[in-house]
Amino acid sequence: MSEQPEKPAPTTAPDPERAAPRFLELLVCPVTKTSLDYDEKNQELISRAARLAYPIKNGVPHLLPSEARRLG
Repeated sequence: MSEQPEKPAPTTAPDPERAAPRFLELLVCPVTKTSLDYDEKNQELISRAARLAYPIKNGVPHLLPSEARRLG
C-alpha cells in the first residue's frame, strides 16, 4: 500500500492590522533604548521615556522618530 501524503494543517492568515504582541515585546525605542508599551486600540507602540507614539501600519511597527506622534 502507498502512503497518502499528510495534508498541511489549516492556517489562518495573520491580521495585517495587528502586530504580534510577542514580537512587540522584543522592540525598544530607537531614541531611548527603553521598552515600548503596546496600544492595541490605536495600533501604536508607546515610548513613555521619549514621549512618542510609533505607528503600526499593516502589522509593521514604524520605529522612525520622524513618523512618531508626540505625546502631550
